[in-house]
This record gives sequence, structure tokens and C-alpha cells, in this order.
Amino acid sequence: MYYIVNSSIKTIIFSGLLILNSFLVAAQNQTDQKQPLSDALEQISQRHQVRFSYADESLEGKTITLPDENLTLEALLNYLQTETKLVFQEISPKNYVIRNPISQTQFLDEVLITKYLTEGISLQTDGTSKINLDEFGILPGLIEPDVLQTIQALPGIISVDERVSNLNIRGGTNDQNLILWDGIKMYQSGHFFGLISAFNPSLIHDISISKNGSSAQYGDGVSGIIDMHSSDQINTKIQGGLGSNLIAADGFAKIPIGKKIGFQVSARRSLTNVFNTPTYNQYFDRIFQDSDLTQQSNERVTQDERFYFYDVSSKLIYKPSDKDQLTVSGLKIFNSLDYRETAIDNNQSSTSKLVQESMAASITYQRQWHSRFQTTIKASMSNYDLNSKNNDIGNDQQLIQENNVRDNRFELQANYQINQNLNYLGGYQYAEIGMSNLEDVNNPEYRRYIKDVLRSHGLYNEVSFKSNSGNSYARLGLRANYIEQFSDFFLEPRFVFNQKLSKNFRVELLVELKSQTASQIIDLQDDFLGVEKRRWILSNNNDIPIIQSQQLSLGGHYQKKSLLVSLEGYIKHVDGITSRSQGFQNQYQYTDVSGSYRITGLDFLINQQFDNWSAWLSYSLSKNDYTFDDLNDGNQFPNNIDIRHQVTFAGTYSINNLKLALGFNWHSGRPTTYYDMSNPISAGDINYLEPNGSNLSSYFRTDCSATYKFKIAKNWQAHIGASLWNIFNTKNTINRYYRITDQNTVSEINTKSLGITPNLTFRVSF
Repeated sequence: MYYIVNSSIKTIIFSGLLILNSFLVAAQNQTDQKQPLSDALEQISQRHQVRFSYADESLEGKTITLPDENLTLEALLNYLQTETKLVFQEISPKNYVIRNPISQTQFLDEVLITKYLTEGISLQTDGTSKINLDEFGILPGLIEPDVLQTIQALPGIISVDERVSNLNIRGGTNDQNLILWDGIKMYQSGHFFGLISAFNPSLIHDISISKNGSSAQYGDGVSGIIDMHSSDQINTKIQGGLGSNLIAADGFAKIPIGKKIGFQVSARRSLTNVFNTPTYNQYFDRIFQDSDLTQQSNERVTQDERFYFYDVSSKLIYKPSDKDQLTVSGLKIFNSLDYRETAIDNNQSSTSKLVQESMAASITYQRQWHSRFQTTIKASMSNYDLNSKNNDIGNDQQLIQENNVRDNRFELQANYQINQNLNYLGGYQYAEIGMSNLEDVNNPEYRRYIKDVLRSHGLYNEVSFKSNSGNSYARLGLRANYIEQFSDFFLEPRFVFNQKLSKNFRVELLVELKSQTASQIIDLQDDFLGVEKRRWILSNNNDIPIIQSQQLSLGGHYQKKSLLVSLEGYIKHVDGITSRSQGFQNQYQYTDVSGSYRITGLDFLINQQFDNWSAWLSYSLSKNDYTFDDLNDGNQFPNNIDIRHQVTFAGTYSINNLKLALGFNWHSGRPTTYYDMSNPISAGDINYLEPNGSNLSSYFRTDCSATYKFKIAKNWQAHIGASLWNIFNTKNTINRYYRITDQNTVSEINTKSLGITPNLTFRVSF
């Protein structure tokens, strides 16, 4: 008996020593295999099919060694909390928020809905939508997260002419959107003259989109705000990637320079002037179908067209201490178009040119005085230039046109967390904006140069409240803008309220008043070669008023397990628009008056999700009408972008590293103005009927895409993808207007949408 017991004890001790030795060896191995916490979380997300939301600063500098893969999720989360000293809070099944256990100045808005439509898109309690490009899944027709294409998946956002440079948020024109890149206001948003986003997604960490109830820190943007941020994290190791699709090639790198300095850089260049692809041919046909390149007379022929674009972005991050951070950001965007005209009769030729470019830079210093108080100082500049030289051989004429913007800003901001329920944000902003326009013709000689400068001061204060239970959220802000040249004050209150009424149902109320001083106009439809017709101008408080908006929306979200149902109604009134900013191509094409538009609408969404797939149906109903006192006898008539009905039905499916997406898009046709066919021309002008009294045929498009990720070596990953835009090659008419021909007849001009457009991508990252 004693021997048996003694033997058992020896066996237990021996086994214990073996287990202990195994743990010691494992611990030693783990010490050698520590990795950044962000990388570990990505592995856990794939292994357990869960999602983590966090601020970059919370994970900064933290490393972890993953334990045994057989550990349960609950045990794994407990291990992570112990090792990282962070809190992993479950906000819904398989969705967790990571936060510091102590109060932080970053009074982050809680996530209301994670995985909204697809991975990486979420809704916040303050009414904004957030897209995390590092976690982005897939959408129909997209194989890469094009910034301005992606946000069109959200209800109420559309581009009626398929150009991201003409993005319409709740019935507004693109110039009414405030587009920020690392806090810098951008005046150019597209490559290929609007078909591709000008912002390389490689260095963009997340995007915040606000359609209403925006923070008081934002001026401008009476229709919406698109705020892009790059990461402030200093990598512990070099990270980078290279890739290409059928339009452009790009690369990026994130390089640590010691423990306190990090550098990020990305570059992208088109392949369009190297070789032509089916994608390029479709883009070319779409964007240049109504321009000098494709509308030549019989006396000349265009040849040797050359087009290319590129962009370069960079960021330097310096953290001399745990409380201080200095960042310097820079961006360059460039588009160039050259084409040669050759006269058939005498073989005389000349070259016309169009260049569009932007340069932006900022320097930001943040100081964390203590855990609840933070200050920020920022200075930025944003320059935009649009220049064209058009040589007309037939008329022996040269036309030079230029549009230039210089925007310099300075900002002071303070963020103070009063307690765990209240947060204060306030600051001061100064802006000096100069805009100039030049037209120079040699035959007959004519020159016009106009330059305007506005200086403005903005003061804002807002308080945010969150209840302990998380059931209530409110934010009240007030912004005051002062325009020096006009000696005018504009007070802009903002209000957000979100309340949980039951376990599965929330309501939200959003209200805002906003103003802006810059807008885009069209003098003539063939300006800038007919490719980029819009030019930036400043308000003069006379015939170009300051644009002002008022908006109110009320909505509700019902979420139970994997089902989400959202319904939001809104009303928006925008005053101070000019007829030249609306792109009329009817009897009002040459008018210059100011007016307003009012839109009332309803956005509905139902989204069903399971572990591997997500399907959604969205429907938008809206009525958008103009009122110009000096047009149409002062009566209302439909807005040029009055899209009454819009429907999207789409789905995504993910299994392991394969992602698939398919979607259908339908909307009612744009308003158009017909002419009197029985009496088409009167007094040398087209005899138009009621303005926007009819509609084009409905628009329909089907898209699909697929991506796959796989490892090619240790720490090296590959990504391949394929997509088809407009699978059925539907011939959608997206614009129609009329011209008087040389034979004194009326000619109908139809602008067609993109046809079937394939794209392929391949990239590697490390």
C-alpha cells in the first residue's frame, strides 16, 4: 500500500515536473514570439470570428504572446485582460470594445452597431458612420476600399453621375461636402477627373461620415462631412506593401525610426500612359464622352491623347514623451491630360493640356497634461490648381483658363473630461482663403482675372454626456463664425440625442445649422476642355451669398441578434445657392441668380447577418425642390439631382480568406427638361418646356467582386481580387441636354453611364 501510494506520489511529482518544464519552455518560446497586440487581435478575430473596436492609442506599444490555440474565447479574453491591463467589454455577441481601465481624455463615442453592412463599417451613438479601412471587408464592385466609392453604400449617399468628385449627400452638391484629410480641407477629391478617389487608402486608418448633427468643431460642409484620419501609431517593425490593379500601381511603408519616431509614406501612379486596359477604355469613354476629346468637327482629328495621375502621401510621428506628440502630414495629388489636334487639310497640329493638382500639409502638436485634459495646436495649408490651355486650330484661337485656391488655417483646441459622464470640447479656428479665376483668349483678345480673399474666425464649444448604463447619449454644441470682410456673425447650434428605449430599440434625434463661404460654379459647359467644368469661388455677400443650411432628422434602430432594422426621416433646407452652381443645361443655363432647395426624405435599411454572410436591403425616398424667386415665376421645381426613389439589394459572403459580394442598384431617373417638338426653336433659342418637368429612364446596375488572401512566406501575405461593374452592361442614360446645330435644328446629347467594367488586383504586404 505504501509502495503504491509512494509510487503514485512520485508519478504525480514527475508529471508535475514535466508539465512545469513544458510551461517553462513554452514561456521561453513565447518570450521570443511576442508580437504587437494589434496583430494578435487580428489572429484572434479570424480564429474565433469576433470583432474588436479600439482607439489606436490604447494598443500603442503593447505586445503579447498568444497562448495555446485550444483555449476557449472566454479564457483567452481573461488572459488578454490580465496581460495587457486593458478592459475587453462585450457590446453585442462576438463584438468587443477595448478600452483603458482609467478615464481618458478621448471621450470616445460608443459603437452603436458594429459590422454595419460589412466588416469595418460601424454606426456611432453620435449619429456618425465610421469606416475602419484596416478591417474593411468587401462591397459589390469594389476589390479595394476606394474611400469615396465605399461611403456610397450608406443610405442617403449617391453619385448621380457615377463620379466620386460629384458626391451627393442627401440631395446636396459635392461642393457642399466638407472633405478632410488628416484635418486638412481638400478641394480636389477625384482622380481620372472624378471616377476614382484621390485618396490612397493605404495610409488612411478610418473615415468618419456625418450627414447631420455634426460636431461644432466642423465649419463648412452644409450637406455632409467626410473626415479621413491616418494612424498616429508608431510601428514596432517595418510594415509595407506593393500592389496594382488595371488602372494604377501603388505601394506604402510604415517605418519605425527608434521608439519615439515613426514615418509613413504611400504612393500611387496610373498605368494609363503605359498601356491601355479594358478598365481604362471604359473610364475614358465615360469621362470624355462629352468633351473636346470626343466632339471634334470634320475638319480635324484628335490623336496621341495622353493621360496619367499620381498621388503621394506621408506622415511623420514624433512622441518625445508619453504626454507629447508631434505629427507632420503631407499630400500631393496630380492629374494631367494632353491631346493633339491635327487639321486634315494642312496637317497643322497643336497640343492642348489640362492639369489638376493639389498640395496639402499640416503640423499638429498634442499635449496630454493629465489623464483628463488634452490640448491641440494645428496649422495647415491646402492649395488647389486647375489649369488648361485649349488650342482651337479651326478658329486659330488659344484659350487659357485657371482656377486657384489657397487655404491657410490655424486651430487651438482643448478637450477636458469633466467626469466619466461629461466631456467638454472647445476651441478657436482661423482661416484665410484666397480664390482666383483667369480667362485669357488671344483671338479676339480678352482677359479676365478675379481674385477674392476671405478671413474668418470660428469659436466653438460643446458638451457631451453619456449615462453610466450606456442607454443615453447627448451632445450639445454651439459654433460662432465671424467673417471679417462682411462683419457678419453666424451662430450654428448642433444637437445630438440618442436614447435606448428597450433592450433592442434606440431612437436618435439630430439637429444642426451650418454655413459655408466657398462653392463651385460652371460658367460654360465647355470650360476646361469640358472635362472638369466646375471652378471654386468665394461668397461676396451679394450675388454669391453665404450658403446656410438647417437640418433635422429623427430615426430609430432595432437590433436583435443578427437582425438590424433602421428608419430615419429628415428635412433639410439650404439657402444661398446660385443657379451657376447647379449645372443647369436647359433654359436656365446662362442665368445668374440665387435661391434655395428643400429636401424631405426617408432612409430605410434592413440588414441580416450570420457568421459568414451579410445581406441588406436599403430604400431611400426623397423629394428635392428648388425655389428661385427670379426663375419659373418663383414656383418650386425639381432639383437637378432629385432622385425620388433609390433601392440597393446586396450581400457579402466570407469563408476563411475568401470574400464574395454581389449587389443590385436601382434608382429613378434624374429630372430633365424637354423642348417643344412642334416649335423647337424660338428667337434663336431652344423652346424648352417646364424646367425639370420630366425624368430620364430608371438607372439599374449589377456589380460583383471577389477577393482572396493567402500567405506566400513568413510575415508575407498576398491579396488577389476581381470585380465586374455593371455586369449586364446596362445602357443607363445619366444626363440629357440639347444643342442647336449648324443646320438650325435641335440635337439631343445623352451621357451614358459606365458599361461593363472589369478590374483585377494583386498585392503583397509584409
